[in-house]
Amino acid sequence: MGKNEKKVSIGFILVTVILIILIIACIFIIFWLKNSISELERKNRELDIVINNSSDEYNEFVNTKEELNKELDKFTNIDKTILNEKEEVFKLASQLEKEITSKKSKSKIAYLTFDDGPYYSTHKYLEILDKYNVKATFFTIGLDKEKCFDNRNKTCSTVYKKIVDNGHTIANHTYSHLIHNGLYSSADSFINQVKKQEKLIKDKTGVVTNIVRFPGGSGTAQAYGIKNNAIKKLKSMNYGWVDWSASDGDGGAVGSKSQALNTFKKSIDEDIEVVLLHDYSTVTLAILPDIITYLEDKGYILLPLFYDSVKVNK
Repeated sequence: MGKNEKKVSIGFILVTVILIILIIACIFIIFWLKNSISELERKNRELDIVINNSSDEYNEFVNTKEELNKELDKFTNIDKTILNEKEEVFKLASQLEKEITSKKSKSKIAYLTFDDGPYYSTHKYLEILDKYNVKATFFTIGLDKEKCFDNRNKTCSTVYKKIVDNGHTIANHTYSHLIHNGLYSSADSFINQVKKQEKLIKDKTGVVTNIVRFPGGSGTAQAYGIKNNAIKKLKSMNYGWVDWSASDGDGGAVGSKSQALNTFKKSIDEDIEVVLLHDYSTVTLAILPDIITYLEDKGYILLPLFYDSVKVNK
């Protein structure tokens, strides 16, 4: 073989080797790329799963947050919710009163009212009312209530809010209740005491009350000669006033529990009753379950007072 043929042969071999190397390299690169692509595809699928799971978790979070916000909104506006429900109850009660007074209904209503508090014993009254699912009305005063009159180691300033929070009507009994010490010296004196107690109730509870009871009853205001002028002024303030039609006598020298209960039973004779009780009385506290049971057995529906009631004078 000549020199030229040897050169061609060697060149051919070199080219062939290079091509083989390149082919092997290409195969390796293709294999590597294929594996890389497969790995990327796998990671992409995993990422999609993560994204989908994250999306589901996010959506679940959003839904949960929305539900929590709705529940939170209920709590934030709980006072408004309670007020709206009370107004609806009062509308129905007002309609029922009209049917009772027009003899279209044989139903009966009793309004349990408690005067002169709050006292430390008011807590026990609230417990009994809650136990029997009864809503009542508390005619409150403000004088000397930072320390409870019946327990000087306790404060009664928080009881106003507790009365409202428990769903009862809180009403005005003037700030001082000092019948013989200037309350009824003039109509203006009486009205000033009403305004002072109105402010206290609002400060303690957020409620603006529009129902008042004359300390000693409207007859006492009449005896002092200020009733008519006081009522005119109350009307100008959009206030209604309430006396009572039944009582167990606990505002005076009440005797035994049986005597108080008998006094109460004898006083019940109307289809719509306003019952006068005092939340300082240990006797009334003892017979309160009997009072509630007696009224319910007689067919009375027990409700808290409201401004539009026929028993509220306007």
